[in-house]
Amino acid sequence: MILMYELFHFKYLCVMENFVVSARKYRPALFDTVVGQSHITTTLQNAIKTNHLAQAFLFCGPRGVGKTTCARILAKTINCQNLGDDTEACNECDSCKSFSANASFNIHELDAASNNSVEDIRNLIDQIRFPPQQGKYKIYIIDEVHMLSTAAFNAFLKTLEEPPSYAIFILATTEKHKILPTILSRCQIFDFNRIKNRDISLHLGQIAQKENIEIEIDALDLIAQKADGGLRDALSMFDLNVTFASGKRVRYDDVLENLHVLDYDYYFKIVDYLFEGNLSNSLLLFTEILQKGFDGHQFIIGLNEHYRNLMVSKDAVTISLLEVSENVQQKFLEQSKLIPLHYVYSALSIGSQLDLNYKAAKAQKLHVEIGLMKISQLKNVFNINQLPEQEVEKKNDELISSQKTAIQGGIETQKTITPIVENPVAVYETTSSAKKIVKNFAPKMTTSGFEVEETPIQTEKQIINTDHHEITEDKPINAGKLYTIWAEFFNSRDLVMEKVMLDREYIFTNNTIFLELDNDVQLQQFDIMKQELMQYLRKKLQNFSLNIEIKLMDKEKVERLPYTAQEKYEFLLKQNDLIQTLREKLQLDLSH
Repeated sequence: MILMYELFHFKYLCVMENFVVSARKYRPALFDTVVGQSHITTTLQNAIKTNHLAQAFLFCGPRGVGKTTCARILAKTINCQNLGDDTEACNECDSCKSFSANASFNIHELDAASNNSVEDIRNLIDQIRFPPQQGKYKIYIIDEVHMLSTAAFNAFLKTLEEPPSYAIFILATTEKHKILPTILSRCQIFDFNRIKNRDISLHLGQIAQKENIEIEIDALDLIAQKADGGLRDALSMFDLNVTFASGKRVRYDDVLENLHVLDYDYYFKIVDYLFEGNLSNSLLLFTEILQKGFDGHQFIIGLNEHYRNLMVSKDAVTISLLEVSENVQQKFLEQSKLIPLHYVYSALSIGSQLDLNYKAAKAQKLHVEIGLMKISQLKNVFNINQLPEQEVEKKNDELISSQKTAIQGGIETQKTITPIVENPVAVYETTSSAKKIVKNFAPKMTTSGFEVEETPIQTEKQIINTDHHEITEDKPINAGKLYTIWAEFFNSRDLVMEKVMLDREYIFTNNTIFLELDNDVQLQQFDIMKQELMQYLRKKLQNFSLNIEIKLMDKEKVERLPYTAQEKYEFLLKQNDLIQTLREKLQLDLSH
């Protein structure tokens, strides 16, 4: 009886010892099996193939994306004795076998988190002096290198800059900003990306297929989303849910419960309630969410993310930004058709304020409920059914109230701009931002000697974009928009001379700006500034056919400004005859 118990216990221990977590069992052994880092693996393979190996590599990026794994694969591949045409290690030579058995004398790993002193680096430097007994290179992998002390970095600096020909260093870190710039300048830096949810989901599906585990696709997508770009975290959560299902079918609902994730359906329901103005059901659903153990702050973050997804669902170009399953994506598309975009913007604004002020709130539940009340009233505030007409009326009122002085044939007349909402490019908009820009700027526009153009000038010039092979036409230039952009450039200048040259009348016709300057000095200074001014105007107006013609002003046109008290008095007297009467009654003396 005792013997049978001991045999059963031994068999149980053997089964327990044979279990290996997925993060170790399915750790990539070749470049081809690395997930989501093709830009890194391709570069490293080409470096090995062309024998352009750097003396030091720095692998940086968030946790669980394959930094240390790629460092080990690189170390193994460099010393492989039977390297194939695909630049992958053979896993059969003595060097590969010793590496797989953790018995290689040419590959050394150092954990800088626990070995971060100057003495540890000195011991490492002493080992570098001896060449490899087998193979061409000795590779030193230093993980979490940012944990080294400043003194240790300085001790390591000289060796890193001029190592022996057979030594290669591979440094890995999650916090590149903590590494000394002198170390960074001596390394070839590789930035690892967060792995896409789709790539994680496919990789987990392949593992489930190898392990004969049945798992729902939505469950895989949920694990990938919760992992936030880290494959190691995704594999750990995968093992957790497989263990919960006892190796049977892994369901989406079980993953929701195990990972403590709030289901999309809750957000779809509460967004519908809020848009309908049904505050009662919204508050009841929020209370239900809290009773299930979810945090109010977590709910706010999820709600903002939901509105963000509705926003990107509005445009076919941004629909790819939805990192959700196809079923959930279809739900977002359907709901986004019912909710206007301006409503989503306002809900996001309220949600962001809830997020910012949540921790500071004393009554946090009430804080969230007040935010839900605000969102539920947005439809009434906007009066959505009549909003487009109201916007048009408001637009027209603003345009009708804005007037612009036009000078035709030297006669000054008041010209009211006709509102054209259908073609906003042809309208001179007096926006609050434009007023702010031109508050310190007062250039004059005149059409003296030219006919006033009622419609923007159409250009036939086309610009070919050789990078994207697209052909785009120059946009028509509106005089009002040109005025505003000219003011922006004026306010950006610091030199007084430049401001004097820009603060004057100009004539704009046929895509050409005619400007008169006072003297040769201004002409020379303007030539220096002209290229920058042209680039600024053309870029802002999106019209590369715009030109500027400069000439000197006729001396007869140059009027001398009043300087002395007598000249100023005479100038004012021409404006108003009552100045003489005022001076006599006040007994003012012009000599002072």
